[in-house]
Amino acid sequence: MERTWNIGPGDSRFRARKRREAGRKARQNMYDVAIVGAGIVGGMLARALSAYDLKVCVLEKENDVAMGATHANSGIVHAGYDAAEGSLKARLNVRGSRMMQTVAGELGVPYRRNGSLVIGFGEEDECVIRALYARGISNGVKELRILEGEEARTLEPALSDQVSCALYAPTAAIVCPYELAIAAIGNAMDNGVDLLLNFEVRHIDRKEGCYEISSGSADAGTVRARYVVNAAGVHADEIAQMAGDASIRIHPRRGEYLLLDRECGGLVSHTIFRTPSRKGKGILVTPTVDGNVLLGPTSVDMEDKEDYAVTEEGIARILQRAGESVRDIPLRKVITSFCGLRAVGDTGDFILNSPFPGFLNAAGIESPGLTASPAIAEYLVEMLAAQGLEMRRKEDYQPLRKPVYAFRHASMEEKNRMIQEDSAYGRVVCRCETVTEGEIIAAIRSNPPARSLDGIKRRTRAQMGRCQGGFCMPYIMEILARELGIGYEEVVKSGKGSEIAVCRTKDTEKGPEE
Repeated sequence: MERTWNIGPGDSRFRARKRREAGRKARQNMYDVAIVGAGIVGGMLARALSAYDLKVCVLEKENDVAMGATHANSGIVHAGYDAAEGSLKARLNVRGSRMMQTVAGELGVPYRRNGSLVIGFGEEDECVIRALYARGISNGVKELRILEGEEARTLEPALSDQVSCALYAPTAAIVCPYELAIAAIGNAMDNGVDLLLNFEVRHIDRKEGCYEISSGSADAGTVRARYVVNAAGVHADEIAQMAGDASIRIHPRRGEYLLLDRECGGLVSHTIFRTPSRKGKGILVTPTVDGNVLLGPTSVDMEDKEDYAVTEEGIARILQRAGESVRDIPLRKVITSFCGLRAVGDTGDFILNSPFPGFLNAAGIESPGLTASPAIAEYLVEMLAAQGLEMRRKEDYQPLRKPVYAFRHASMEEKNRMIQEDSAYGRVVCRCETVTEGEIIAAIRSNPPARSLDGIKRRTRAQMGRCQGGFCMPYIMEILARELGIGYEEVVKSGKGSEIAVCRTKDTEKGPEE
């Protein structure tokens, strides 16, 4: 696959052909490591491995990266007080939390250390909060404090008057989860990693000295690799079974969310948790790095690994529980709802093991998986090295990545310079988020390239404002069609079968009939 897109927009069909040829060539070669799954764990591992002189590929069944649990979660960098002392979750959470600011800075991804509050209502919650404090101290979390209700409201004035105490964790932070994964995989690709999309793994055969990974598609073919890392999220148990490991059990847990308009960004400044239960940390209220406010998630165990429906019951629960935590939430400012599925294992901990030589599992990566992801990548690299993978550092490894979009954050002087260098930055396509045509083109041409409307949304925030793409979608479709060398009616929202334009109703180029 191509690692950089430096060809003009007029050559889009040529680029598409070259990408297909490069993909076929890549699949004929032997890889040192094949990573199954292009979420945050797969992305962080790919980036970590790209620092070494290795041939690495990432296999993803969807048409873009960060399409599973990574695209729909809270974006919280947890401090590390929740996981049981001595567990992988505890160890890698605290390590990942300490790494995240540096990692986000290198990848050009927004990071904000806003701190978190676990709020309690009465004596029973106070007992839980004291236990969380003790656990956090044991886990090595710094600066933890227990606050009385009035102290908590001094920090966060919108808290309910019924809050009697809170656990304050100043080291907690927020990031954008899918932006972090996109940047990590893009940085890995810039450093030589291959990304194979629409590659749904159907068979894994253990051969002498390698694994053969086959997809159900004749176009995708077969990949051969000396080592395989299973980072397939809710499907990790299925991938393990293909390789002969029947020890993993994964079930999805539904988490529904509501997103408030950026107009409400000042509602809270900290991440507000309820005291946790067996199923998680409850309904939270948190700012996002992009200035919105997020409410959720619900926590419902499921069987269907593809059910992303938002339910009436879920919305009602979010509204009730969030309203108990924070006063005067402007519910009329909800601009969208969405659902994510967490990959819940049966061990209560991250599953990081190697059932066979050369095959590694990174399964059951539920919360705090996002926080722990750079530390999980370190852990997996150590496992690979221990199994004999030669780790020779590249001299030309580049850990830094420029952000794809920055126009709305630029000064007037910087905006004028960008427009002078490329006039496409002078055409605003998404009014709600002030996203320009230049940024959309850059997202299509940068690694990993956007190929859908949702891909553009995750990279640039175009269509994420209060109109949710009602104004800008047709213009973005025109740009995608032009850049990808496809017909307007072939542009998809999120993958095959999600075409927006069903057919052409009239030819606008001919004008009215005589």
